[in-house]
Amino acid sequence: MTTAQLTVTIIIASWKNTLGRADKLFSTLTEEQFLREVAPGKNRILYLLGHLTAVHDGLHTILGLGERMHPEFEAIFVSKPDRAIEPLPSISELKKYWTEVNSSLLEKFARLLPEEWLQRHMAMSNADYAKDPTRNRLSVLLSRTNHLSYHLGQIILAPK
Repeated sequence: MTTAQLTVTIIIASWKNTLGRADKLFSTLTEEQFLREVAPGKNRILYLLGHLTAVHDGLHTILGLGERMHPEFEAIFVSKPDRAIEPLPSISELKKYWTEVNSSLLEKFARLLPEEWLQRHMAMSNADYAKDPTRNRLSVLLSRTNHLSYHLGQIILAPK
Protein backbone atom coordinates (compact mmCIF):
# COMPACT_ATOMS: atom_id res chain seq x y z
CA MET A 1 0.00 0.00 0.00
CA THR A 2 1.39 3.39 -0.97
CA THR A 3 1.57 6.31 1.43
CA ALA A 4 -1.26 8.04 -0.44
CA GLN A 5 -3.45 4.92 -0.27
CA LEU A 6 -2.75 4.49 3.43
CA THR A 7 -3.47 8.15 4.16
CA VAL A 8 -6.76 8.09 2.27
CA THR A 9 -7.75 4.81 3.96
CA ILE A 10 -7.07 6.25 7.41
CA ILE A 11 -9.02 9.45 6.76
CA ILE A 12 -12.02 7.63 5.28
CA ALA A 13 -11.95 5.23 8.24
CA SER A 14 -12.06 8.23 10.57
CA TRP A 15 -15.04 9.63 8.62
CA LYS A 16 -16.84 6.28 8.85
CA ASN A 17 -16.08 5.96 12.57
CA THR A 18 -17.42 9.44 13.29
CA LEU A 19 -20.51 8.78 11.16
CA GLY A 20 -21.05 5.55 13.09
CA ARG A 21 -20.97 7.46 16.38
CA ALA A 22 -23.47 9.97 14.99
CA ASP A 23 -25.74 7.22 13.65
CA LYS A 24 -25.73 5.51 17.04
CA LEU A 25 -26.49 8.76 18.86
CA PHE A 26 -29.28 9.82 16.49
CA SER A 27 -30.88 6.37 16.70
CA THR A 28 -31.10 6.53 20.50
CA LEU A 29 -32.53 10.04 20.93
CA THR A 30 -36.20 10.46 21.74
CA GLU A 31 -38.42 13.01 20.04
CA GLU A 32 -38.23 15.14 23.18
CA GLN A 33 -34.41 15.02 23.10
CA PHE A 34 -34.32 16.08 19.44
CA LEU A 35 -36.24 19.22 20.43
CA ARG A 36 -33.74 20.21 23.13
CA GLU A 37 -31.30 23.07 22.66
CA VAL A 38 -27.61 22.20 22.94
CA ALA A 39 -27.32 25.24 25.23
CA PRO A 40 -29.85 27.89 26.29
CA GLY A 41 -30.84 29.94 23.23
CA LYS A 42 -28.77 27.78 20.86
CA ASN A 43 -29.60 25.23 18.17
CA ARG A 44 -31.92 22.35 18.80
CA ILE A 45 -30.60 18.85 18.13
CA LEU A 46 -33.21 18.47 15.38
CA TYR A 47 -31.75 21.51 13.62
CA LEU A 48 -28.22 20.12 13.97
CA LEU A 49 -29.29 16.86 12.33
CA GLY A 50 -30.60 18.89 9.38
CA HIS A 51 -27.51 21.11 9.39
CA LEU A 52 -25.14 18.14 9.31
CA THR A 53 -27.20 16.50 6.57
CA ALA A 54 -27.06 19.69 4.49
CA VAL A 55 -23.31 20.14 5.00
CA HIS A 56 -22.62 16.51 4.12
CA ASP A 57 -24.89 16.79 1.08
CA GLY A 58 -22.76 19.73 -0.04
CA LEU A 59 -19.80 17.36 -0.24
CA HIS A 60 -21.32 15.98 -3.43
CA THR A 61 -20.66 19.25 -5.24
CA ILE A 62 -17.52 20.48 -3.47
CA LEU A 63 -15.79 17.13 -4.09
CA GLY A 64 -17.08 16.94 -7.67
CA LEU A 65 -19.15 13.81 -7.02
CA GLY A 66 -22.45 15.04 -8.44
CA GLU A 67 -25.38 17.20 -7.48
CA ARG A 68 -26.81 17.64 -4.02
CA MET A 69 -29.64 15.31 -3.11
CA HIS A 70 -31.48 17.96 -1.04
CA PRO A 71 -30.38 21.42 -2.22
CA GLU A 72 -33.33 23.00 -0.40
CA PHE A 73 -31.61 22.22 2.91
CA GLU A 74 -28.97 24.88 2.26
CA ALA A 75 -31.51 27.66 2.86
CA ILE A 76 -33.08 25.93 5.87
CA PHE A 77 -30.06 24.54 7.74
CA VAL A 78 -26.97 26.46 6.59
CA SER A 79 -27.92 29.97 5.48
CA LYS A 80 -30.48 30.50 8.24
CA PRO A 81 -30.27 29.89 11.99
CA ASP A 82 -32.50 27.53 13.93
CA ARG A 83 -36.12 28.69 14.20
CA ALA A 84 -35.81 31.08 11.22
CA ILE A 85 -37.84 28.67 9.08
CA GLU A 86 -40.66 26.64 10.56
CA PRO A 87 -41.79 23.98 10.38
CA LEU A 88 -38.69 21.91 9.80
CA PRO A 89 -38.88 18.47 8.22
CA SER A 90 -39.87 15.79 10.70
CA ILE A 91 -37.32 13.85 12.71
CA SER A 92 -38.07 10.67 10.75
CA GLU A 93 -37.63 12.51 7.43
CA LEU A 94 -34.34 14.05 8.55
CA LYS A 95 -33.03 10.70 9.77
CA LYS A 96 -33.94 9.16 6.40
CA TYR A 97 -32.20 11.99 4.49
CA TRP A 98 -29.16 11.72 6.79
CA THR A 99 -28.84 8.03 5.92
CA GLU A 100 -29.41 8.58 2.19
CA VAL A 101 -26.86 11.38 1.91
CA ASN A 102 -24.15 9.57 3.86
CA SER A 103 -24.73 6.27 2.03
CA SER A 104 -24.42 8.07 -1.30
CA LEU A 105 -21.18 9.72 -0.19
CA LEU A 106 -19.61 6.50 1.04
CA GLU A 107 -20.46 4.79 -2.24
CA LYS A 108 -18.87 7.63 -4.22
CA PHE A 109 -15.84 7.87 -1.92
CA ALA A 110 -15.07 4.22 -2.67
CA ARG A 111 -14.79 5.02 -6.39
CA LEU A 112 -12.13 7.73 -5.97
CA LEU A 113 -8.51 6.77 -6.42
CA PRO A 114 -5.98 8.10 -3.87
CA GLU A 115 -4.55 10.55 -6.40
CA GLU A 116 -8.06 11.90 -7.04
CA TRP A 117 -8.44 12.67 -3.33
CA LEU A 118 -5.33 14.85 -3.62
CA GLN A 119 -6.80 16.95 -6.44
CA ARG A 120 -8.35 20.36 -5.88
CA HIS A 121 -11.88 20.64 -4.59
CA MET A 122 -14.48 22.43 -6.69
CA ALA A 123 -14.74 25.54 -4.46
CA MET A 124 -11.31 26.76 -5.51
CA SER A 125 -9.65 27.71 -8.77
CA ASN A 126 -6.77 25.89 -10.44
CA ALA A 127 -4.57 28.93 -9.75
CA ASP A 128 -5.36 28.86 -6.03
CA TYR A 129 -4.76 25.11 -5.92
CA ALA A 130 -1.38 25.58 -7.62
CA LYS A 131 -0.44 28.01 -4.82
CA ASP A 132 -1.63 25.66 -2.06
CA PRO A 133 -2.15 22.00 -3.03
CA THR A 134 -2.98 21.11 0.59
CA ARG A 135 -6.44 22.55 -0.10
CA ASN A 136 -7.63 19.38 -1.78
CA ARG A 137 -10.55 16.97 -1.59
CA LEU A 138 -8.99 15.06 1.27
CA SER A 139 -8.56 18.21 3.35
CA VAL A 140 -12.26 18.95 2.86
CA LEU A 141 -13.18 15.50 4.15
CA LEU A 142 -10.94 16.04 7.19
CA SER A 143 -12.61 19.38 7.83
CA ARG A 144 -16.10 17.88 7.58
CA THR A 145 -15.11 15.03 9.91
CA ASN A 146 -13.99 17.63 12.48
CA HIS A 147 -17.21 19.58 11.92
CA LEU A 148 -19.28 16.47 12.62
CA SER A 149 -17.23 15.72 15.75
CA TYR A 150 -17.74 19.27 17.02
CA HIS A 151 -21.52 19.04 16.71
CA LEU A 152 -21.57 15.54 18.21
CA GLY A 153 -19.83 16.98 21.25
CA GLN A 154 -22.50 19.68 21.51
CA ILE A 155 -25.27 17.10 21.26
CA ILE A 156 -23.71 14.75 23.82
CA LEU A 157 -23.33 17.62 26.28
CA ALA A 158 -26.83 19.02 25.67
CA PRO A 159 -28.71 19.56 28.92
CA LYS A 160 -30.79 16.57 29.92
